[in-house]
Amino acid sequence: MIESARRDLLKQAAAIGIGAIASAGSAFPRTESASGLAGQTSPAPDFFPGFKRSTTRTSGATINFVTAGSGPPLLLLHGYPQTHIEWREVAPQLAKKFTVVAADLRGYGDSSKPPDGENHANYSKRAMAQDQVDLMAGLGFQKFAVVGHDRGGRVAHRMALDHADRVTKLAILDIVPTYKVLHSVTNELATANFHWWFLIQKAPLPETLIGNSAEVWLRSRFERIPPGILSKEAFAEYLRAFTLPGAIHASCEDYRAGATIDLDHDAADLDHKISCPVHILWGQRGAWPKLYDVLEVWRERASNVTGREMPTGHFIAEEKPDMLLEELNQFLS
Repeated sequence: MIESARRDLLKQAAAIGIGAIASAGSAFPRTESASGLAGQTSPAPDFFPGFKRSTTRTSGATINFVTAGSGPPLLLLHGYPQTHIEWREVAPQLAKKFTVVAADLRGYGDSSKPPDGENHANYSKRAMAQDQVDLMAGLGFQKFAVVGHDRGGRVAHRMALDHADRVTKLAILDIVPTYKVLHSVTNELATANFHWWFLIQKAPLPETLIGNSAEVWLRSRFERIPPGILSKEAFAEYLRAFTLPGAIHASCEDYRAGATIDLDHDAADLDHKISCPVHILWGQRGAWPKLYDVLEVWRERASNVTGREMPTGHFIAEEKPDMLLEELNQFLS
């Protein structure tokens, strides 16, 4: 009798699990499996019509980027688990007023995946920022504005500290400074951002678990985007990039660096504020406004801070591109 009840319980659990997976899948357009995308090495060419696609060798990596437009230089940096195509809805409009450079961070997209380095140093935000400074200098831009979302925002934060003479204006999308986050952990924060503590576990644990279910994991990262926002083509490109050799490990290294060497760098700069104008945008439906006074937190780290809450979740550039354009044009002009 007990064994029969156990079998019935397992059957019910299996049915619930299958139903949950089916439900999650219905929130996104169907796409080719990760195994079917693994052999593809070139990103889809139509996300940035009229943009020039190129790569450049920096002091520590090879960086993939697209560029177009004329006017003051503007660098766009994406978040996790994304690539430069995060900016596909806003970059063409920004290129009417700016020379836009949208780059893949090292370890992401079609940029290279360097070895980890001691204490994850090759994925420190300092190293990742240096790539982008090298990229812009190679294009002839010694001074430029930066817009960074998520991990790109953390790279941009470090860039504005290490290269204050280069960054003219800084817009940061939907983050609170890493040092603040990791020194004020609550149950609510750990629940909302559980992946921070999962990705930093010793290799190859997270890499193996994610790699065995890469598409399921990637869909889970985008599950809070409203239906119809993320197209089949965009998701397929994110999946292609995410499953390139070394990409999952590199993204884990980004987070491992965030919990180790980046904290050391941040601690050394606690009395050093960002000097350029900073504009902070955060999503109303995200975790940050529930846990922090976002503007006040950033005023601890920068001298000239403006910003506002957006009627979005975490992925502002994809959820409300027109509103983001309005904010950026006003701030950067």
